[in-house]
Amino acid sequence: MGLQWGLGKKRKWGETAGAATASRTMDKEYVGFAALPNQLHRKSVKKGFDFTLMVAGESGLGKSTLINSLFLTNLYEDRHLPEASARLTQTLTIERRGVEIEEGGIKVKLTLVDTPGFGDSVDCSDCWLPVVRFIEEQFEQYLRDESGLNRKNIQDSRVHCCLYFISPFGRGLRPLDVAFLRAVHEKVNIIPVIAKADALMPKETQALKQRIRDQLKEEEINIYQFPDCDSDEDEDFKRQDAEMKESIPFAVVGSCEVVRDGGTRPVRGRRYSWGTVEVENPHHCDFLNLRRMLVQTHLQDLKEVTHDILYEGYRASCLQSLARPGARDRASRSKLSRQSATEIPLPMLPLAETEKLIREKDEELRRMQEMLEKMQAQMQQSQTQGEQSDAL
Repeated sequence: MGLQWGLGKKRKWGETAGAATASRTMDKEYVGFAALPNQLHRKSVKKGFDFTLMVAGESGLGKSTLINSLFLTNLYEDRHLPEASARLTQTLTIERRGVEIEEGGIKVKLTLVDTPGFGDSVDCSDCWLPVVRFIEEQFEQYLRDESGLNRKNIQDSRVHCCLYFISPFGRGLRPLDVAFLRAVHEKVNIIPVIAKADALMPKETQALKQRIRDQLKEEEINIYQFPDCDSDEDEDFKRQDAEMKESIPFAVVGSCEVVRDGGTRPVRGRRYSWGTVEVENPHHCDFLNLRRMLVQTHLQDLKEVTHDILYEGYRASCLQSLARPGARDRASRSKLSRQSATEIPLPMLPLAETEKLIREKDEELRRMQEMLEKMQAQMQQSQTQGEQSDAL
């Protein structure tokens, strides 16, 4: 059969007349909704993505090294480490660093919130309060921006995830760990991490993981919960999801150094007299599972949980406190006198002004609704009169 033309379309070799007719029928029935995901993809890629990650835990557990290993960057090249004597009186501070990472045309603005000085002082009582204050201030700033007049370009500085590093040399969570996790577990997604896992034997690692899981359950501390897999997911994804769930808390090793295992194969890892620990080897540590979960599979879910559950809980508590008698003046004074932990001046919007704007908008909507109802009544009355005149 040669090439035949019909209605401006070319018929393929071996295509019957019935198939061509069916194809034309399908073209007529095709609307184009199947292309909607492409629109969202192009818009998201053009806008880019942002993600705020907090790291917390005792100094010396390799937090900086792990972050550089996860994102293949160097965020701490200009960092000054204090002497041991200076750490005795050091108090916890909040450091925020940002970097833009591009991979395959996808841009991600990563903001890292570090907590140097955590647990370094002799007296560590209430040393987690600056962290709690910082997380709440990001919620507060987002709430002010969301209640303002210009809501198109809101900068999301909320903390989407907190990697909490646990020492491998203890028997589980210390009292300081429990106190910190209790203070923040309802404000941020917590992912517990066992640092320097190369210091433990495999059996010791599994025993420590189980001990930490039992302690979290006993203390009723909520950590990030993986969403259930959909039934239509492929088997490889389900298997990887099950591995990630079983790996919590992740036992990790960080290293940016490239070594040669056996003198031939270059790998990222740490070399010891007894052998080489490979960072990206799943038989050596859970680094791959942590990176897969944090970047490839659950980054968007971490952001959604932050917005839909954690932030909404904070927002609801703020609205409830404003509804109590006499609470509005106290809240206004406390918000105006509070200073951000990052020492960056933020535009403050008093609650009284916010409520005034909301009332004005509600009043304007009410007036517009009344005008619309009057216009509808007049149109109905005119229509009724016209029908009566036609009948006469």
